Amino acid sequence: MWGPQVDRLSFARVCLRKNRLMAMASSDFGLTGPAELESALRVKNLQYFVTRRPWLDLYGINVRPVAPYGSISRKPYVDPAPIHRYLPDELLLEVFSRMTSYDLGRASCVCRKWRYTVRNPVFWRNACLKAWQVSGMVENYKLLQSKYDGSWRKMWLLRPRIRTDGLYVSRNTYIRAGVAEWKISNPVHIVCYFRYMRFFPSGRFLYKNSSQKIKDVVKYMNFRASKAECVFSGHYTLSDDKVEAAVLYPGMRPTVLRIRLRLRGTTTGANNRMDLLSLVTSGVNDDEVNGPDEDILGIVERWQDDETHNPDVPAVSHKRGLTPFVFVPFEEVETSVLNLPVEKMDYFVPG
Repeated sequence: MWGPQVDRLSFARVCLRKNRLMAMASSDFGLTGPAELESALRVKNLQYFVTRRPWLDLYGINVRPVAPYGSISRKPYVDPAPIHRYLPDELLLEVFSRMTSYDLGRASCVCRKWRYTVRNPVFWRNACLKAWQVSGMVENYKLLQSKYDGSWRKMWLLRPRIRTDGLYVSRNTYIRAGVAEWKISNPVHIVCYFRYMRFFPSGRFLYKNSSQKIKDVVKYMNFRASKAECVFSGHYTLSDDKVEAAVLYPGMRPTVLRIRLRLRGTTTGANNRMDLLSLVTSGVNDDEVNGPDEDILGIVERWQDDETHNPDVPAVSHKRGLTPFVFVPFEEVETSVLNLPVEKMDYFVPG
C-alpha cells in the first residue's frame, strides 16, 4: 500500500535536488568560497556607490614597526597608513633628499617608517660633505673612519660645524650719558647694537655691525648687497671647535678685523652658540691687499694680537662688546626676541 507513494516522494525529492543543483550551476555565486573572498567581493561592489575616504582608515589602526634600513630580517608588509600606501618609496626618498638636515630631523619624529628612512646614510653623507667641503673629501673620509665609526649621522651630530641656514647674532649694550637739561639729575641712555655674521660652506662669510633689528638686516646679508648697507665679506677657517675669521674694511687706511670664536651648542648637534674669544683691529699696507674680495685671512692668519703693518693704524684688542653669538634660523627671523625693544629684552642672556 505504501510502496507507490514512497516512490513518488523519493522521485519528487530527487527532482527538487536536481533543480537546485542546476540553478546553482547557472548562477555566478553558486559556488561557496572563503569568507575573505566574499567580503572582498562585497567591498568591490560597494565601492562604486560609497565615496572613498582614505583618512578614515587611520582611526583605530596601529602601524606596525618597520625594520631598520639595511636589515636582513625585513619582511614584506602592506602598511595600512594611507600616506604610505599612496606615496611610493622612491618619491619619498626624492622628497627627503631635497630637505635640509634639520628638516630631516623633524621629519623623523612623524612615524617609525620615516624615522628609519631618514637613517639612510646617503642623506647624512651629502650633508656632511657639504658642511665640511673646505676640509676636502679625503680628510672627511679619514675622520669618518677614525673618530665616528664610519657613521655619517654620528659625524653630523658630534663634529663641530658652522651652521649656514641662518644668522649668528651678538647683542651688545652700553650706557651713554645724555644731555642734562636740569641740574637735579644726569640722564643716561642704553645703546643697543648687534654684530651679524652669516657663514657659507665655501669658507666665506658676511659681517655687519648695526643697530637695526634682525628682521631688517637679514635681507641685506647677501653678496649682492650694496656698499651703502655696510655689509663686508671675509674668509674663515674651522679647526675642531675654533673659528678664525678676518674681514677687511677698505678705505684710505685699510683695516683688518680679526675674529676668534669658539663653537658650541645647547644640545647635541645644535651648534647654535659661538663665544667671542678675541676681537682685534690692525692696519695693513696697500701693497698687501689687491681688493676687498681677496683672502685676507691668509695674510693675517699668523699675526700676533699686537701686530700691525701700518703705523697709522695701531693694533687694538677690544675688550668690550664680546657677547656670545646666538644662532637664529631664517624661518625664525620675524619672530625672534632680538626684534623686541631694548627695555623689553634687556634681560636677554644667551645660554
